[in-house]
This record gives sequence, C-alpha cells and structure tokens, in this order.
Amino acid sequence: MSQSRPENWKLHFGALWGGQAVSLFGSALVQFALVWWLTSTTKSATVLTTATLAAMLPAVLLGPVAGVLVDRWNRRLVMLAADGVVAGAILVLAYLFAVEAVQVWHVYAILLVRAAAGAFQNPAMTASTSLMVPDRHLARVAGFNQSLQGGMGIVAPPVGALLLTTLPIQGVLAVDVVTALIGMIPLLFIFVPQPAKADAPAGAPAAKASFVGEMRAGLRYVTEWPGLLTLLAMALLINFLLTPAASLIPLLVVEHFNGGAFQLATLDAVFGVGVIGGGILLGVWGGFKRRIYTSLVGLLGLGLGFVLLGLTPANAFWLALVAAAIGSVMQALTNGPIMAIMQATIAPDMQGRVFSLTMAGSAAMAPLGLLIGGPVAEALGVQAWFLIGGGVCMLMGVVGWFLPAILTLEDRATVVAAGAAAD
Repeated sequence: MSQSRPENWKLHFGALWGGQAVSLFGSALVQFALVWWLTSTTKSATVLTTATLAAMLPAVLLGPVAGVLVDRWNRRLVMLAADGVVAGAILVLAYLFAVEAVQVWHVYAILLVRAAAGAFQNPAMTASTSLMVPDRHLARVAGFNQSLQGGMGIVAPPVGALLLTTLPIQGVLAVDVVTALIGMIPLLFIFVPQPAKADAPAGAPAAKASFVGEMRAGLRYVTEWPGLLTLLAMALLINFLLTPAASLIPLLVVEHFNGGAFQLATLDAVFGVGVIGGGILLGVWGGFKRRIYTSLVGLLGLGLGFVLLGLTPANAFWLALVAAAIGSVMQALTNGPIMAIMQATIAPDMQGRVFSLTMAGSAAMAPLGLLIGGPVAEALGVQAWFLIGGGVCMLMGVVGWFLPAILTLEDRATVVAAGAAAD
C-alpha cells in the first residue's frame, strides 16, 4: 500500500511548494542572466539556439529513464539530490566567472546539467503532489502552479536585469545557489509519501531486464488506456501550437500592428497577468466538479483568444490586448485541470514514468512546432499561425465533448492497464 497522507498535509505540502517556488525563482534569474551574457558576449544566434537545445534535450532523452527511476527511488531524496546538483553546478560556474575563466561551452555544460536534474526533479514533484494533496484540491494546486509560472515570467526578467546592474554575474549566480539551498531545507524535514511497490514476478530476470520491463510497462500503461492516451495527445498538440505562437508575437507586433518595444512589452505583460489571473481563479474556484469540463471550456476559450488575435485589424491594438487576456486566462484553465486529472487518475506507482514521458513529449514538441510554425508564418503571414493554432484548439475543445473516453476519464480513479506489469 502507499504510505498514508499525513493529517497536516497542508503544512508538509506548503513547505515543499514554497521551497520549490523559491528555487524556481532563482533558476529563472539565472536563466535570464546566462541568456543575457551569451547574447551580449557572442551576439550569435547559433550560440543562443545551441543553448536552448542544451536546456531542452535532457528532458527528451532522459525522460523515459528518469521516469522509471523516480518510480523506483524515494521521491523526496530525488528532489533533494536534484536541488543539490543544481546548486553545485551553479557554484562551479560562479567560480569560473569569478576567476574570468568561463567559456561558452562551460555555460552549455551547466545548462545540460541543470536540465538533466530537472528531468528527475519535475516528475518527482508532480508525482508526489498526488500523494500529498487530497484529490479534491488537486485542481486548485494546479491553478496556483500556473500562476507561479506566469508570475516568474513577469518578475524574474526585471529583477535579473536589476541584479546585473548592481552585481557581477557570479553574484547573480550565487543568488541561485542560495535559493536552491532554501528549496532543499523543507525536504530535510517534511514527510513525502511513497507509492506502493508492485511485487516482482516470480523468476524475474536481472535488474537490467527489469528496468527495461518497467519502461515498457509505462508505455503500455499509456497506450492501453484510450482516455489517457487521447488526453496526452491533446496536451502535446496544445504545446505544439502555443510554442510557435509565443515566438511569433514580436513579429506580430512589429509587422502587423506596426508597434515597437512598448507595444510588445504591453502585450507580453497582458499574457503574463492573464496566466496569473487564470491560475488564481482556478486555485480559488477549483473548476467544475468534473475537471475535464473545465479543460474543455478553457480549450474553447484559448482557441477563441488566439483566433481573435489573428483576426485583429492593424489599427485595433486594444483588441489584441483583449484577445491576449482571454487566451492567457483560458490557458491556465486548460492546463491546470489536465494536470490534476492525470495526478488523480494515474496509478501512483506509474506517475513518475507517465509524467516523464509527458514532459519529454512536450519538450520535443517545442522545436518541432518552431520548425513548422516559422515556414507557415513566412508563407501565409504571421497572423496565419494564430488562426490555425486557435482554430485547432477550438476544434479539439468541441470534439472532446463527443469522446466518451475523455468525458469518462475521471471515473477510473486508479487504472492498472492490462499487461502493465513489468516483464
């Protein structure tokens, strides 16, 4: 059996969530500082894209492996070790900056290490949440997570810029070391329940074969559950559509609205505030009793916001701000319940693997979306991608109401797919 949730779960989870929020803030500061250093030092687009790949590839490549290990290992220790690795890596980079020995490849290496640690940290945190938080509160927690991510996007860049004007870059990196240590402190004291461990089958092969078997079990768990497989496909498609849209916003402002830095900053701010507002709304309200209804309504609104953004005339920038507000609020209402549904319905001992596969797929969707979205925008105009992406989101939002596998997904609180036991 899984270890029971402590009666004072709010104290334990609140300490964990607060520590990780502080650590995430430090990571956002470092991300800004390193991107700025690479930009100002090299002025090379190739360097920036390589850095982006370094920060994304570990999630794609390590996801299936990390998921098995997260389900095997103590998740509290996984999160503790990941924070420790990040702190150590940043400390090394800070030293290299301090002695003026840093090179671009050092930054690549640190980004790889940080991303590799995140490949373990993120699914461990997500899988632990479902064991620490009662089911009825999972959507609220997901909403607050959406607000946290939106808030980091707004607050971290200006704070990072301010710190860079008052501290050398190694000083900014030192801030991240401190925030990582703060994130580790609660993990030394709180209780994080562990999922039940499945008994090994009689005559099980060696550990290496068992590891491969567990990876296969995770894949089968997803593919043999039509509702879960459809939900994950929808989530990946949303990520595929939104990533190019975000990258095309500067061009939309400049080429279509004939705007400048002020208009771009205003539109970005509206997107960020909208995500925060949507997350707070979900956190306070909790969504409809059947969470998938909230996601489907949110998906319709998300698509509507992007379609409106694509249809907005060049002389009606105010309407673009309204469209951005609608889309960003609905983005939080779409994504938050999806995560809560997965946490509530996926078997606890499978969550590490499933969440790792999801995160790996999402990371892979980003560059794929950019590869396709860019040429589409070049050929049809920047607004075309917003119309296409928004239209597909609305279509998914409508079709979802007619798919029994999606609508009844939450009726199976814990599902063990046939044949999901490790080979």
